[in-house]
Amino acid sequence: MLSGLQHFMFCRRQWALIHIEQEWEENVLTIEGNHLHENVDNPFTREKRGDLLYVRALPVHSRMLGISGICDMVEFKQDAKGVPLKGEKGYFLPKPIEYKRGKPKKHDADLIQLTAQVICLEEMLGTVIEEAAFYYNEVKRREAVQITEELRHHVANAAKEMHHYYTARHTPRVKTGKHCLNCSLRHRCLPELLEREKVSAYIDRMLAD
Repeated sequence: MLSGLQHFMFCRRQWALIHIEQEWEENVLTIEGNHLHENVDNPFTREKRGDLLYVRALPVHSRMLGISGICDMVEFKQDAKGVPLKGEKGYFLPKPIEYKRGKPKKHDADLIQLTAQVICLEEMLGTVIEEAAFYYNEVKRREAVQITEELRHHVANAAKEMHHYYTARHTPRVKTGKHCLNCSLRHRCLPELLEREKVSAYIDRMLAD
């Protein structure tokens, strides 16, 4: 899943617990995020304002990366340098807009997810996208992002590593940090415990007791 890249960059163990072991647990942050996307992810909304066309909940995929998912919203601006769109006259330049709760993060997990959306759209539409944007609910404005080659390489490497873990059905060991405090799976992951000993050793010890 394309959205899995965000989990993967935030914490590889969290990603594996969700996407390999099928674990999930809500907390206040995930509930707020779900509420925000309820107002955005309406696949039946296609709105046109002047030379701008807004498409919400657009399915995208990349065969190169082996991922698929949904763009919260893609803004298509009419431009002679753009690409044709089915059912529309003229040519359009696409720009994905990702909606997030809170404010811009210090880590690059959101940025990697957005860049992956760009790569999907480029592959599907046969174009080049140089800019995308975030809309953070706490900031209440767009944050423009320049899509660099460095970001593209970062996404490609992350996707490759993610597929490796998924194929091997491997859940990485925890790397504890401040991010653990905001993780909805903290009580399932037990980072403090796993930092001290392996799960197998913990189970053997508990059985012995």
